[in-house]
Amino acid sequence: MDISIFFLLLTLIQTPLLSSSSKTSDVLRGSSLSVENPSDKLVSLNGDFSAGFFPVGENAFCFAIWLTRSSASTVVWMANRDDPVDGTGSQLSLSKDGKLRLTNSVGITVWATRTAASTPLESSKLQLQLQNTGNLVLNHSQSGVIWQSFDSPTDTLLPQQTLTRISTLVSKSSKVDYSSGYYKLFFDNDNVLSLLYQGPVVSSLYWPEPWLSNPGLVGRSMYNSSRAAVLNESGYFWSSDHLVILATDFGVKTHRRLTLDRDGNLRLYSLEAMNEGWDWVVTWQAVSDPCTIHGICGPNSVCSYDHASGRRCSCLQGFKIKDPTDWSFGCEADFNLPGNQSHEKLSSFLQLSHVEFYGYDIEFQPNVTLQHCFQFKFSAADGGYLCYPKYELYNGQLTPNFEGDFYLKVPKAGFFYNKTLDASESRQRSFCFGLLLQWRPRGNLHFPGVLSLFMSSHKGFVEVIGRGGGGIVYKGILPDKQVAAIKRLDEANQGEAEFLAEVNTIGRLNHMNLIDIWGYCVGGKHRHLVYEYMEHGSLAEKLTSNELDWKKRFDIACLEWVLHCDVKPHNMLLDSNYQPKVADFVLSKLMNRGYMAPEWVYKLPITSKVDVYSYGIVVLEMVTGKSPTGTQHSSGGRGAKEHTRLDTQVREKIMHADGEASRESWNIDEIVDPSMGGIYDSAQGG
Repeated sequence: MDISIFFLLLTLIQTPLLSSSSKTSDVLRGSSLSVENPSDKLVSLNGDFSAGFFPVGENAFCFAIWLTRSSASTVVWMANRDDPVDGTGSQLSLSKDGKLRLTNSVGITVWATRTAASTPLESSKLQLQLQNTGNLVLNHSQSGVIWQSFDSPTDTLLPQQTLTRISTLVSKSSKVDYSSGYYKLFFDNDNVLSLLYQGPVVSSLYWPEPWLSNPGLVGRSMYNSSRAAVLNESGYFWSSDHLVILATDFGVKTHRRLTLDRDGNLRLYSLEAMNEGWDWVVTWQAVSDPCTIHGICGPNSVCSYDHASGRRCSCLQGFKIKDPTDWSFGCEADFNLPGNQSHEKLSSFLQLSHVEFYGYDIEFQPNVTLQHCFQFKFSAADGGYLCYPKYELYNGQLTPNFEGDFYLKVPKAGFFYNKTLDASESRQRSFCFGLLLQWRPRGNLHFPGVLSLFMSSHKGFVEVIGRGGGGIVYKGILPDKQVAAIKRLDEANQGEAEFLAEVNTIGRLNHMNLIDIWGYCVGGKHRHLVYEYMEHGSLAEKLTSNELDWKKRFDIACLEWVLHCDVKPHNMLLDSNYQPKVADFVLSKLMNRGYMAPEWVYKLPITSKVDVYSYGIVVLEMVTGKSPTGTQHSSGGRGAKEHTRLDTQVREKIMHADGEASRESWNIDEIVDPSMGGIYDSAQGG
């Protein structure tokens, strides 16, 4: 066979025909795409882009364009992001009036193209094509291009796609929710490309920096009559307001995209080859400090950020989170002031160092007293304090570089931060912080409880419930009647910075078998950690009692593990249902370790294997009821006593004389804790 004929036949085999049952092609003519047939989609000739029905939920689909080359499909455009269709009967069709029309299962049009033609166009002369650029184009054989997806972007701008005066980028709501979010990229009335937070209650511009009196201070220009911005394949982005962006990997790349992400930040991405496929790499972003993005944490809350832990939202003292699943709704007051008394007598000022709430000022007042102001900022140039009283507390952020302090007026009883201040009092160095993590659904513990405990700790706790891990553990009652465990750490060699770094690590962790830390306090040499209270104390205590039957011990042994580095019964606490949680996580590395694995002794690399050894010893303790070290009865002779390790004793029981272990060679009765009276499951024990 002639080689050219062979390649022609091969091409025909690999290229789907429009007349076949599958509509996979780069062109659609006078037909429709059905949601019920996954093969009904358009694919660009280079194979990088697909257009079809994309699942956005259970029995919910949007007609979309996505990049298929990335490890996970990346959606770059959607037609009906705010009005998904169901998975039965919905279709995209070229209608008789010359429009592209998306209908749901009952035939209702949820989206349609707006063609510029003055008269209806025959559908037989229309074709829909997905180009190699990712642009979906509706062509007419005589009129040319009558509609294209590049003219109506969603949250992403692709190379060669122009952002104009009538187009915008709108973020999606969340990682899994593709509907329109709160953030918008557009040209404002001054012809400046801007980022806007448009929340459920308020809206505000946050990029370029809104506190600058003129965009020209950041290289922007209001003196132009056009509104256009475009990205090219090399990573060069140009805007008519003189904004120029160069990607850190400037040069021609396989794919790039400029996306307004769900967190309100505008980022430039390039597709890079990784070990397990292709993935996106950030090569530029508009905002370096995510806490300066408006609306991140909602009203009455504070945003803090560091490179180690990322961004975190926290309610102000005396406030509680409205919706634990969405910080944009912020926090609401958790107190009521009686109406028959003066607020001045019932309230006091609390000092929040380096905290700022941007915008929503009632007025600006220089050199006034604390009683008449809510936010102070010392200005060296003016030699005095500047006051910015607020009517709303939005866009709160804790920034070490911010030189001002914020003074919050709250009820006196039960609310403390640093110290209650009068205008003449100086700043105190003690502080507390309640770790309110968004993914924890508790929601009923906030700053006031933790801070009240801190103040109480200086008066001394009474009920000791544990010792070890570098401190004494007390039982405490929060103002909302929650029981807590408060560990007062020893005044050891640990500095404040190291302590904060350790607590910061704990606060970022979320694990079903890791004890919750609710807050911490630092004051002078004192270090306090506030934990959830575990009713049944430590496993070490229960192993010396008769409370743990075989089932409880087996359940404890089957906990889902985390790398801890100091596994021992003293660090395993039991709740009201005898479910275990690990305590003293991370802080253990500052103390003397208990059940040391060989890696610690021989200074080998520390991995999860160190816990395997320690965990194995703990399981042996639960099965045998014996201590891992100390004087034990051994097999060296009747009645003889030696200092024999527990693992050595058990090994002697299960080994043959030839050194081989066998399930049939030993009886579990020989090692099971006698206190259980022989009631156990030998299958589980073996």
